[in-house]
Amino acid sequence: MRSNTIVYILKRILLAIFTIWVVITITFFVMHAVPGGPFVAEKSISAEAQAALEAKYGLDKPLFQRYLTYLGDFLHGDMGVSLRQRGRTVSDIIFSKFPVSARLAGIAVVISLLLGIPLGCLSAYSRGKIWDNVIIVFTTCGIAIPSFISSVLLLYFLGSKLNLLPTVGLNSLAAYIMPVTALAIYPTAYITRLMRSSMLDVMGQDYIRTAKAKGLSNFKMIFKHALRNAILPVVTYVGPMLAGLMTGSFVVEKIFTIPGLGREFVSSIVNRDYTMVMGTTIVLATLVIAANLIVDILYKIIDPRINLK
Repeated sequence: MRSNTIVYILKRILLAIFTIWVVITITFFVMHAVPGGPFVAEKSISAEAQAALEAKYGLDKPLFQRYLTYLGDFLHGDMGVSLRQRGRTVSDIIFSKFPVSARLAGIAVVISLLLGIPLGCLSAYSRGKIWDNVIIVFTTCGIAIPSFISSVLLLYFLGSKLNLLPTVGLNSLAAYIMPVTALAIYPTAYITRLMRSSMLDVMGQDYIRTAKAKGLSNFKMIFKHALRNAILPVVTYVGPMLAGLMTGSFVVEKIFTIPGLGREFVSSIVNRDYTMVMGTTIVLATLVIAANLIVDILYKIIDPRINLK
């Protein structure tokens, strides 16, 4: 069994490497197909100066040659220098900004799981009762309202109107409350709905009816027997959720003026900073792939009956 798991993990790692190569290739050629360039928007720049800048950064070479050069540099751990933030490498920018975005997304994931799983269990256990109806209304609103709307509402009421929380940056613990809340609303609501649906399905199984017949308490029946199987869809969602929160935090970071990776990514797209776009795309793609691999392994740990092939 252990050898099968190791073989499965090795296969997934090879598939991950191939997927990252596909992402690099598609992003590189699509990005260079967009009209314009990183130096076109600069003011008071002559054609000679623009040509000199393009020669300095290798943009005057044939496209396929640039692609091969980028792949070779990337394999040596070099993602190049930023075309707009002169003197700074892409790696330095990403790894200085990434912890801020990762911290926001990580806190939002933990809060979503701590709230969504119990609420889903409570909703399933109270099916058709007042608590179930209240939770359904909350989750419907949470799924329907985008994070940027939640951010604006939180800024207006808690920041400007009541002046309870700071509205800019992450200079204190209180400053995390609004951006983390804006990020956590949707995944909390989604996990609650997912958990409710899965729990209702599990509670109709024969082994749950047997547990009821044996006189087990409701708490033990739900959290020891039903939860173990009902939580599998939630585990599946955790990987994409983490990646989604990392990318979804871009808008939230912009609204709350948070110096994270999201703001750099948006700026790099607007400014045609090719190397920066490539670097952030690769990091995010790697994050998604790694999260999905970890989820598959957790599947095996939670339910030993699952075969990893």
